[in-house]
Amino acid sequence: MSPEQKRLNKYCEQHTSRISDVLYQLERETHLKTLAPQMSSGPLQGAFLRLLCQLYQARHILEIGTFTGYAALCMADGMPDDGLLQTIEANDEMEYLIRKYIKKAGMEERIRLHIGQAQQIIPQLTTRFDLVFIDAGKKDYAYYYDLVFDKVNIGGLILADNVLWDGKVTLPEVQ
Repeated sequence: MSPEQKRLNKYCEQHTSRISDVLYQLERETHLKTLAPQMSSGPLQGAFLRLLCQLYQARHILEIGTFTGYAALCMADGMPDDGLLQTIEANDEMEYLIRKYIKKAGMEERIRLHIGQAQQIIPQLTTRFDLVFIDAGKKDYAYYYDLVFDKVNIGGLILADNVLWDGKVTLPEVQ
């Protein structure tokens, strides 16, 4: 991250709502117990996702790629009380941590965790979604997009995380 990006990030964090104690604990445990803690959404992205869910009043949300659950908790917090977020995580080793923080946040009734391959789980889902957040294997984004396209309500959103791959899309070997 460049010095300018670091300053901008710090500024944004200083002018964004503080995170809850549960999100702070999850962020800390993610950094202590995972090999790639940078994969977590973090406070700024989490606040943005929560805001989008509030603005769209998204009642049915699908997240592909849970990691430790930070984004799921943020989006569920932004849903109406009768909303349901379904999240898919391929790595079964993350399940204990995800479930631990879903419970700590009191979101057991609002978040449904699916452990397994999204390619097999998505076709089985019968829900129509207001918002889909794709945040799994970057090379499979087009495939996930195709799988969810017909499951999104008219006017719904499909969001894809880090499609610019931290600028790697500009490299000749990627293009």
